[in-house]
Amino acid sequence: MHESDAGLLAPGRAGSPAESATGDHAFLQALLDAEAALTRARCAVGAAPPRAGEAVTEAADAARFDVREIALRARAGGNPVIPLVAALASAVDGSARPFVHQGATSQDILDTAAMLVAHRTLGFVLGDLDRTADALARLAAEHRDTLMPGRTLTQHAVPTLFGLKAAGWRSLVLDARDRLGAVRDSLPAQLGGAAGTLAAFTADSGAPEGLALVAEFARETGLAEPALPWHTLRTPVADLAGALAFTAGALGKTAADVLVLSRTEIAEVAEGSGGGSSAMPHKANPVRATLIAAAARRAPGAAATLFASLTAEDERPAGAWHAEWEPLRDLLRLVGGAARDAVELTEGLKVFPSAMGRHLGLTGGLIVSERLAAVASARVGPARAGEIVTEAARRARDTGRPLADVLAGEPAFDGLDLTGLTDPAAWTGCAGPLTDRALERR
Repeated sequence: MHESDAGLLAPGRAGSPAESATGDHAFLQALLDAEAALTRARCAVGAAPPRAGEAVTEAADAARFDVREIALRARAGGNPVIPLVAALASAVDGSARPFVHQGATSQDILDTAAMLVAHRTLGFVLGDLDRTADALARLAAEHRDTLMPGRTLTQHAVPTLFGLKAAGWRSLVLDARDRLGAVRDSLPAQLGGAAGTLAAFTADSGAPEGLALVAEFARETGLAEPALPWHTLRTPVADLAGALAFTAGALGKTAADVLVLSRTEIAEVAEGSGGGSSAMPHKANPVRATLIAAAARRAPGAAATLFASLTAEDERPAGAWHAEWEPLRDLLRLVGGAARDAVELTEGLKVFPSAMGRHLGLTGGLIVSERLAAVASARVGPARAGEIVTEAARRARDTGRPLADVLAGEPAFDGLDLTGLTDPAAWTGCAGPLTDRALERR
């Protein structure tokens, strides 16, 4: 059989560590890891013989099982755990067989496996976010004083510094890293039994052995210990969805700016090695930024499905839980691929200060009209200053003359150096110090 999902239509995640960490084989292994951890935990609390834990752990190797067969058999019960448990039980010796999956429900295993997959995948994502932040820190420091036009609503606004822009990109990346890191540390194991009461794990005497088992199970998996079974309390999934969607958007901001600034008619930045075109040999497309932007557009939709699944009825839901599986994997893959691409984008980004400098002069001084209005305000008041500079700006646009020439002879500017006042380098405010402050963050 051919590979059912080789990533042909998903270049953003194809070949990324996140793709491997979330593949069917990886998910199957996580399911098996959860089953083995449960049996070992039962051994640790004296509810199963030590040999059972060893036997199930030895058998819990995804290479020994047919993923496609389990997927097809999952249709009968609606989830892959049911056929997997049968296959795993058949793979262990008779004495250990009764302790496979004992007391658990399918959701215990699948939720735990999903958290294991997320935990493992986020390790790669966090590493890439750190590399991206480092690359952006270097760009911000190198270009702390590189002047460029600030743009608002697509138009030149006031001068800014490319260092501040790069520092802003980095700030978002660090925000994403911190959020994902906190979520990763809190991802919990799931163990509640049929309806979240732990009844199957509690001795007839009523002793709280089930609580001890939950703690031991979490320890065996390396996940956090949950305060309650969360079969229909989907905070962990919602938190994960929110952090992943935020990360996609944070990386998307950098991508969106690069896509604008790398346009042929702007050309203030360029990807280190752009992609080619099947029809136009001259093109060097900003492919990394394009793929990141695509992920940022898709991520909110996947997250929305996960948030919608918070509305889960009863103690175990029909449909709400099942709806989470694919969008959660999609989110992990989208963000994992975007983080991989962000490293390549930022480490190879080319910056062209000369183009930025040329563009500052495109409006003949209009880019510093704010400064001129502030200077005139001290002499003739804010209202009159606004009228003077607004009218001068209109005349400058209509005639193509520099703003300084239009204002020459205007009484509000008598005795002032209009050439100096229209120098963009003199109107960047606190952009430099703000960049310095942003780079202090680690």
